[in-house]
Amino acid sequence: RMADANLCGDGDFAAGDGMASAITPGPGGGGPMTIAMLVNNCGISWMRKRA
Repeated sequence: RMADANLCGDGDFAAGDGMASAITPGPGGGGPMTIAMLVNNCGISWMRKRA
């Protein structure tokens, strides 16, 4: 978190300059696909642990 309690990413855009062809920030946080895959992975993990 930043000093004003806003969330910030963990990427260092300056360090990625010249190494990546594109860098995109995530200003709105996780999108619907990220959340869907997180829920899916949690379900898979739960089923594997249960077996």
